[in-house]
Amino acid sequence: MNQSARPHYWLRGGLRRDRSRALLGLGISLDAPDTLVVDAHRRLRGPFTAAGTLARALVPGTLPRDPALVGRYDIELLSAAPELHNLVPNSRETLTSMAIPAERTRYYARLRTVRIGNGLVEFVHDAAAGEGLRTVVVEQVDQADPTDLEFLANLVRRVDPARLQVVICMPQQEPADPDLLAVLREHAVLVEVAAATEESVLDPADYVMADCVSDEPADLAAYLALDPAARAALHDRRAEQIEALDQESLRVGALAHHREHGSEPGEAGVKAVFHAMDHCLCLGFYAACVEYGQRGLALVDAVTEHDRWWAFAKGTTLALSILGRTEEAELMDDQARFHSTKPGVHMNAAYSTAMLYTRHNDPERRDQRKAKSWLNAAIATASLIEDPHERAFQSAFYRNGLALVEVNLGAPQEALRLVDECIDMLDRLLPDDSHVLHRSVLKNNRARVYLALGRLDDALADYEVVIREDPNHAEHHLERGTILRRLGRSEEALADYAKALRLSPPFPEIYYNRGDLRFGEGDVDGALADFSYVLDLQPDFVDAYVNRAGLLLDAGDLESAREDALAGLRHDPENPYLHAVLGQYHVETEDLPAARASYDRALKADPDLVIALSGRAGVAYAAGDLALATEDLTRAVTLDPQDPALRYNLALVHRDAGRPAEALAELRRAAENAPDDEDIAHEIAALA
Repeated sequence: MNQSARPHYWLRGGLRRDRSRALLGLGISLDAPDTLVVDAHRRLRGPFTAAGTLARALVPGTLPRDPALVGRYDIELLSAAPELHNLVPNSRETLTSMAIPAERTRYYARLRTVRIGNGLVEFVHDAAAGEGLRTVVVEQVDQADPTDLEFLANLVRRVDPARLQVVICMPQQEPADPDLLAVLREHAVLVEVAAATEESVLDPADYVMADCVSDEPADLAAYLALDPAARAALHDRRAEQIEALDQESLRVGALAHHREHGSEPGEAGVKAVFHAMDHCLCLGFYAACVEYGQRGLALVDAVTEHDRWWAFAKGTTLALSILGRTEEAELMDDQARFHSTKPGVHMNAAYSTAMLYTRHNDPERRDQRKAKSWLNAAIATASLIEDPHERAFQSAFYRNGLALVEVNLGAPQEALRLVDECIDMLDRLLPDDSHVLHRSVLKNNRARVYLALGRLDDALADYEVVIREDPNHAEHHLERGTILRRLGRSEEALADYAKALRLSPPFPEIYYNRGDLRFGEGDVDGALADFSYVLDLQPDFVDAYVNRAGLLLDAGDLESAREDALAGLRHDPENPYLHAVLGQYHVETEDLPAARASYDRALKADPDLVIALSGRAGVAYAAGDLALATEDLTRAVTLDPQDPALRYNLALVHRDAGRPAEALAELRRAAENAPDDEDIAHEIAALA
């Protein structure tokens, strides 16, 4: 870690007041005008409590000075601090973001919160200097939502403390998030804080008015000692104050807590907690969605309040599935089947379980036959729905799920038939303006089936329609760009990638794809810039290390290539490409035994890796081991018969081993693919 004069700090131990004293000893005054203290306790404002506090502090001053900066991160800012909508217009709405509850059929990817957090890091980095902010102290990180833990890990890792110093504060424990823990260990100075003996007791009313986030044990004890009715009345009063503020993040955070503990937990509490859960589900804040869902389930009875119980169970199960917590999700589906005789519940639970077995489970626990069985049950139930419009929609929805299973079963033609049937059904039976999102999803899915069948032009035609209907959905442009690239239409592909980047929070995969395409088009500097940005966003993106290391080797920057290879191997120790990079590095630095060892490891991981076969053959040739060189190059030529360099090298080995006829045969085959190569022509002349 770079021990700057202004390092990032990790204060661990004590209570909040103890850590405040410790900060003074480090020369950090909480009252200084260039210092902002942020409480990350998720009870305050739910997901992105800390990041949203920073956004609300920085946007009003940044907007008149640099409106383009605010506009560039509008999705991120409004996700973390939705009450900024009066200042920050959302210029990138999609069918997903605008879907009404009854028509939601697509939800955000699990990693969207990481992208949002990275965008917020960049906004804070650029806006803080203009606002004169030099130090951010983040308290109660142990109580933060996972969205904030992701954000803070990237803030500490990506921001130079000389520009913006970050101080992470928590009790005597390690962060629950392993990424944040690793970042703090590498990029922050640990300061152990001892707990003082004196106590500070708030009046219980003040404790509740401060949203019950004090970490003083005496405060909590005094609060719990109150008469339950008096305690509930305090929560009611605070809830009314919060509602008057009309701020969405407070409704998601503190309001849900106060209504849950107020005088009407079964009514106002259920309503507030459900609103918080639904908000988090729609925005992709799935860990918080599960937490609110479980809190809601504790407030209602599965038998006497079945509909309300099911509303919480359905959202909780979906969030658990997306998070990969699939055993918990399947238990929720089983509970729904146990508690209900309603066809709609069984239909939805069957679909949910099917998605576990076809998509969400770890690969070893997937079972496409089980998935198909559950989907057939959902389709059969949907056929009994009386309302023709609802029957059409539900039937199409579940058949679309069945199409995914057919693809996974290796039957893309059957998947195509099902999706075509769904599209036709909705076009015939539903009004044009209903279920617009799901119609878009169906066309997107059909395009993917076309891709699986190699029908690129048909896939492209569907993406033209999907993008026309949903132009701000970044993934559509990414996927169309990939098709255009396969068709050799590189300029159009680059334009689609650029469009996707403008429409999305920082998205490593798009930059990676663009970098790969730029490299193929000869734009080495552009490719290096894209791969470097990918690794800034996501330091464990191993393929970006592979590609950047290769570019650095080609540029002669051997030490940087070696550093990239070693960094990538820390995340993927047996990656054959990175071991091959090390092999090339050792060849260039004339350490042939180390090169041989690296190529051996590469080929142990992937016996068909041509670059490693060629590299090891070169090392063997230099060592006089013509037998191994012949074996490796023969295998490499079999794997890549059109590469004239491989055949030329094999010819040289044959020549030196006293096999001129074999050498001449390889040279003539090489000349077919490189007729203007003077070296090949010279060797042919010498042997002919």
